[in-house]
Formats: sequence, structure tokens, C-alpha cells
Amino acid sequence: MYSAIKYRGNTMNKHRAHARAFGGDGLSTDRAEGPQARRAGRSSRWRVLVVGGVAAALLLAACSSSTPSSSSSTAKSSASTSNVAVTIGYENNGADPSMVTVHNGYFQKELGSNVSLKLFTSGPTALSAIASGALQFMCGIGLPPVISAIARGVPLVVVWNQERYTTDAGIVVKTSSGITSLAGLAGKTIAINTGSESSFELPSLLAQKGVALSSLHQLNMTPPEMESAWQTGQIQAATVWDPAFDYLIAHGGRVLATDASLPANATSYNICVANTSFTAAHPAAAVDFVKAMQDGVSYMTSNPSQALKDMEAEAGISAATAKSELKGYDIYNLADQVTETVLGKGSGVATSGTTESLVNNWKELYKQGFITTPPPSNMAKYVDPTPAASALG
Repeated sequence: MYSAIKYRGNTMNKHRAHARAFGGDGLSTDRAEGPQARRAGRSSRWRVLVVGGVAAALLLAACSSSTPSSSSSTAKSSASTSNVAVTIGYENNGADPSMVTVHNGYFQKELGSNVSLKLFTSGPTALSAIASGALQFMCGIGLPPVISAIARGVPLVVVWNQERYTTDAGIVVKTSSGITSLAGLAGKTIAINTGSESSFELPSLLAQKGVALSSLHQLNMTPPEMESAWQTGQIQAATVWDPAFDYLIAHGGRVLATDASLPANATSYNICVANTSFTAAHPAAAVDFVKAMQDGVSYMTSNPSQALKDMEAEAGISAATAKSELKGYDIYNLADQVTETVLGKGSGVATSGTTESLVNNWKELYKQGFITTPPPSNMAKYVDPTPAASALG
């Protein structure tokens, strides 16, 4: 086993260079384009809040030509309880079990030969595809884009919580700045990707130490811009996630706080969502989908060295980088999904970590004006642990 993995009950801590992005050109790419294209997509996927709709032309360009994936590894079709035509969207998640699932053809194994995979570099396109029914599942999405989609009436539900950020997202300051605590940020300027999950994380982290958000000057920047501004001395502090988080630390940065200190109801997750019309008509397909996600987690646990190589091949990162990245997340497996920390079960869904985090993210984004409608009274209807519970048997 590689030492980067730490077990915590049914949970594995990890970190990956996943930039939960929803900017870019609005185009998606087929995974046959190879590691170079995947690296390019990965660098552009910043977690900005999706605002407004996406044109139908973009949707058609992204999804109508999707073709079945042709994994070069152990992919094979099998008899499936669903075996319906399914298009699954995903983002380049870097060091993450979902990359193992994609690389090893587990979606095809569990759902059958009628599976098409689509690599997205744009969240708006993916979520519009979910809305239209052209895309049945989408993985690697952060909470703010999903909240924005729900607010626009997109018919989606969370069926799998991949992981939560722990030690690879947070607040970094330059060591030379002399700032040694969160209280020391008062009156200072901090770079932040406005409208992203950082707009929730920053006030949450500050509140723990009694520091008012209004006491800071916020400077809106994308993570790549932060890296450049950091190098030129334009900024002394930033709230961001990997890979920019790691970059700032490696270039004279000091970590003041990370998401690891946030409770489950005030944290950042990467999740998989499904089109609710599709799952209602094909519940077996949703069960097979979560089985495929679990296959990736199981393989990474039992074959860690090969899993690193699979991530290297699929995500376009080195195995050494993948190993290094598998430290700043809590990865959730199938059994975790139905626990209170993750999706919950039965009446517990309303108070699960995923549901409460959706509510609290929504409240903060609404307070700051990034969402124009208050959170719905029943957020639990957007979190569905039923497929996971059925897969557990």
C-alpha cells in the first residue's frame, strides 16, 4: 500500500489535482483524445459558480455525437440489470478512483455495452445536458454549480458523493507577509475566485476564529491568475484549492487553515449527479452506476500501485503526482454513502452531511448575491441514497 492513503473507518483520505471548473469554452471532448487533451481540460476546470443557461447549440455540440468509450484496459460488456443506452459525463479528476473506473471500463462492465462516456471541460454544458436528458449522469462536480442548476430547475439528484476536501483547499499566505493567523488577515487583501466554493469556505473558516468577512478586501482571480500574481508579489494571501493551493505553498506559502477544520455540514464535496427523469424510469441503471463507482474505489484499495498507473494514463499526470495528491481528501466508498456523514438513509437524508452542506452553501451564496433565490425548504429531495442502498443489498 502506498503511504499516502490513511483509513478512517470506511473512509480513505486523499487529495487529487482536480480543479472543479465550470469555465472554459463550453466544449467537451471524447476520452479517446488522450492524456494531452485531458491535461488541458484539467487545467481549465475551475470551480466557478454556473450562472444562467447554456445555448442549445453548445449542448448539441457537447453531447449529440457521443460515442461508446473504447477503454484500452480491462473494459468488457456484461449482462446488466439495466442495459439501456446511457451517456455518462465526467471531468478529469486527476488522482481519483473515478479515473480508475473510467480507465478500467467499469461503467461498461456494470451497465452493459450501451454506455457512452463524455469528457467535459465545461460545467455549464454538462449541466445543460443533464437538463435536456442528453446526459444521464455527471461526475466530478462541486456544490455551487449544482446549486445554481437546482435553482434554475434542472432535474438532477445527487446519487454518489465522491469525496470531500480536507487538507488541500484553504487559505494560504506568503511567509514573508508576516501574517501568522486568520486574525492577521483583517485589513488585508485576499485573492478569491468569487462565486466559487471559496466564497463559502472563506467566511466559514473566518467565522471559526471570529474574524468578520467584511474586514478583508477580496480580489477576484482565477486560480491560474493567483499563481502569476503570487509570483510577481501582487498578492500576499489567497483562498483556493489544488493544484493552485499546492503551487502557492511550494512557492513560499504558509497554510493558515484548510477545509479539514470544517464540519461535514460546511464543507466542499465532489459529487455525481443524475437526471431524475432517467433514474425514475431506469432505477436499475442508477444502481449499476454506483456499483461502477465502487469498483474504482475497491480497485484503488486492493491494487494501489496499479491504480496509480491507471490514474497516470487516464488523467495525464505522473504516478508520483497521483501518489502525492492522494492525501487531501476523504474518499467515500459504497458503504459510506448511506451514512449520516455522506448521503444518509431514510429520514436521515435531510440531516446528512451532503444535504446540510448543500443548504449551507446555498445560504452563503444567496447572502453574497451569487444565487438570487433562497434555498428550498426540502433540500433532501435532491439527495438520493437509494441506488447505493440497493447496491449494498
